[in-house]
Amino acid sequence: MADYIFPPGIVAVPTTEGTLFPVRRIYCVGRNYAEHAREMGHDPNEAPPFFFGKPADALVIAEGDMPYPTQTADLHHEIELVAALGSGGSSIAVATALDHVWGYAVGLDMTRRDTQAAAKKGGRPWDMAKGFDHSAPIGTLMPAHGAHPGNGRISLTVNGVLRQDADIADMIWDLPHVIATLSQSVELKAGDLIFTGTPAGVGAVVRGDVLVGEIAGIGSVRTKIV
Repeated sequence: MADYIFPPGIVAVPTTEGTLFPVRRIYCVGRNYAEHAREMGHDPNEAPPFFFGKPADALVIAEGDMPYPTQTADLHHEIELVAALGSGGSSIAVATALDHVWGYAVGLDMTRRDTQAAAKKGGRPWDMAKGFDHSAPIGTLMPAHGAHPGNGRISLTVNGVLRQDADIADMIWDLPHVIATLSQSVELKAGDLIFTGTPAGVGAVVRGDVLVGEIAGIGSVRTKIV
């Protein structure tokens, strides 16, 4: 056994300003687009926002490849708007929530769908369906500088074929309400990322597939499944 355990390195995402954004935690919103909730067999009006997490070191940055994970035969893509917080707090008001947003990026919430389905059926947590290694590819962060998108096309192609196509205005809970609700359960801090949910059209990918996601005015994310 080693005499000393070195602390893990800080995970950081490149920004469009040429700097690095250090990541503390990753929070994800479930079922935040009505059509996606319906395609997963749920009523989009039945419940308030709910959240799950991914470890910071699940991020895949700089258009890196994503290894196909173990323990699944049904890996799914989910394209999402990601908000990066420059400050935080507890019980944040909806009216001031966007004051805490440093910037935005495009991200992928990759999911072991078969693992998730089995966990749901058994009434067990589905952390391993969402928070596995390399499960969160992310593009370059763009600073907000006070400009916060309320709409814009969000889309994903796999090998050049369109899979997901919607508008971020279609979110059931907009970002201010997401931040305010989440801050009632945990104290948010600078360095936190919030993945804001995916629109309809999720589906399986296999080794060799190239995924490209885009959000108008925000940027893109690209990864290859290897």
